[in-house]
Amino acid sequence: MGDILSLKESILVYLDRSGGLQKLMEDCKPFNEPPQMEAVYRFCVSVNPSDVIELDPLLGDWILHDPLRASALFQDVCFVAIKTLSLVEKIHTQSQVNVILRLTHLPPFPEYTMDLWRFPHGYGPVRPVSMKGLVISMTRVTKYTQGARFLCQNDDCPCSTGFHHIRVHTPGATESATVGNNLSCTMCSSLLKEDVKFRVLGDKQLVELVHVKALDALKGQKQSALRYQSVTLFLRDELCNSMRIGHLYRVLGFPAHVQQLQSISWSVEANNIQLWEPEHPQNVSLSFQKMLKATAGSPWRFSAVAAHCFGLEVAPRGLYNTLKMALLLSLVHSNAEANDTVQNLDLLVTTSDTLIVERLMTYSLNMAVRGVRHQATGEMFASLSRDEHGAGTANIHAGSALLATGGICMLGDLGFYKKERLDTIQSVLESSTVSVFIPGKKYGEDADQQVSFPVQCSFWALTDASRQSGKAENVLIGTADLGAIPIQLADAFGLIIESRDTKGDHSLFTQTIHTLQQAVQPGNHLYSHWQFSAQDYKELVAHARSLEVELSPEAEKIIHGYNMASRRVRTQTHGFKMSVGSVKLLISLAEAHCKLSLRTQVLQEDAVIAVLLCENSVTFKHGASALVIPPDPVFPFDLGGADSLQKRDAALDELHQNILRFIYAYAPGAEMFITEE
Repeated sequence: MGDILSLKESILVYLDRSGGLQKLMEDCKPFNEPPQMEAVYRFCVSVNPSDVIELDPLLGDWILHDPLRASALFQDVCFVAIKTLSLVEKIHTQSQVNVILRLTHLPPFPEYTMDLWRFPHGYGPVRPVSMKGLVISMTRVTKYTQGARFLCQNDDCPCSTGFHHIRVHTPGATESATVGNNLSCTMCSSLLKEDVKFRVLGDKQLVELVHVKALDALKGQKQSALRYQSVTLFLRDELCNSMRIGHLYRVLGFPAHVQQLQSISWSVEANNIQLWEPEHPQNVSLSFQKMLKATAGSPWRFSAVAAHCFGLEVAPRGLYNTLKMALLLSLVHSNAEANDTVQNLDLLVTTSDTLIVERLMTYSLNMAVRGVRHQATGEMFASLSRDEHGAGTANIHAGSALLATGGICMLGDLGFYKKERLDTIQSVLESSTVSVFIPGKKYGEDADQQVSFPVQCSFWALTDASRQSGKAENVLIGTADLGAIPIQLADAFGLIIESRDTKGDHSLFTQTIHTLQQAVQPGNHLYSHWQFSAQDYKELVAHARSLEVELSPEAEKIIHGYNMASRRVRTQTHGFKMSVGSVKLLISLAEAHCKLSLRTQVLQEDAVIAVLLCENSVTFKHGASALVIPPDPVFPFDLGGADSLQKRDAALDELHQNILRFIYAYAPGAEMFITEE
């Protein structure tokens, strides 16, 4: 008895020091406003196990190893505090106080950590565990019985009135355990009957969590022998709607085995949820550090060499440089901490050699913080099924795009998609959201519902230019052949790269020699002056992605000046109006090139690369404008020679001046904010 009193004193001291008593007083105020009396009053108490252990080791041990018993002690203390301070007059018995201990964290020991790829077995003690995973599906919010009041059917028993028999939900309990009809009175052993008008309902949501490494199987690479199994989380009350499909979380919860009829299911009652992002290596390799010093004389050279030497396992040097540059820009632009304000950098490649382009995209997908290669047989956005855990509501499963949140979703060749799917892709690209229609009758609801999810990934796709496109004969000069896809879908992509075979048979011969050499000596690039491994590029992309960049006034003026001039010229000559998102695209490209160059301030040179890529993309779709640029402005020369980088710098300098002249000529007032060079 003395130990119990000592533990209660420790709880009172901890609540006083941590601000728990003040929060208890604030939580009691809403309960005094409604006139109707409730059976159970729920209170959440934040508990830091480390602080409790320092104050009272025995109490800390109870919290970590016997949480139900610890909750009962906190219930006693909170009830005494409520009655002593007269916080809620409607609370008459201790059973009416339902205390939820909200753990802030757990000790970093294996006993409190559960890896989802090591599925637990057996009936271990009900202790809290910490797990990390990816949300792959979730249900709608439904109701459950949070607490109920029972009365003894014996009128002579004191328990036939009042609030003596109160049952509340405990982790792992089913609905029948809370509101069962076979309960008996503890005083006279008579049957108890629920007072239904005092039943307290709460919110419940089910979430499927899987290990983040399970996404490796969705990149289209060699399959591993490992198999990953998801775990079901039960979110209740204030934790509902705290998780989003496609995001990573660290979850503290209580494992529970639930028996339903003849089957036993394993699940976790969530106690606390925090956003989580795995740590990625952010150290640039020694090879790239040397190359950064060697190319320090020009703000364009580092990114050019990085793109030139990228993907040599797939394609030889000198080919697809602009495509490689675009892939790297999209990779460093992707943001693991995806939010609604991030501008996706969607990429569409038109080519007559889809095999090599698709291989380059697949190779690049491994560099992404999260990459998913969409399979034609899978779901691209979201699908529905009926929940299997008794709720009967709709379970929303994530498709490839939602699983790739914060990363890249590779669609492959759009020529193999049906028109209905292409229309859906266009709608998602334009709105960055996907909607799911849930029929109410099918899933136990009175009304139909439509749920929307933000799409926060960049899409990579390609189209075969050799396919019949059905273009009119009077197309504008300079437009590219988009294959079988409509121009409206191409407009929805932010950036279009035309991967043309400019070297004829020589290109085919070079690719053939490269393929044979890779078959005989894999990974040997004797023809490359710089040697960079795939791991070097992974570290480069991870480091570049983590950089925080700032847009300089000079770069901002070029971007807005070009956008103003281009909108005016193309509206007058082509009747085509540049989208409002074109400025965001230009800024994203400039920031991505700045990151790829390992800088933290966006320079004019970064804005020039963004303008050239954007102008080339618009020219492919709608024809050339007054800003005349070469077919491949970012890489106008082959970088194989010793002085090729210097020639490229000179060509880009000339294009820089052409862009300024274009702005002066067609952007009203541009001379007021751009200094003539």
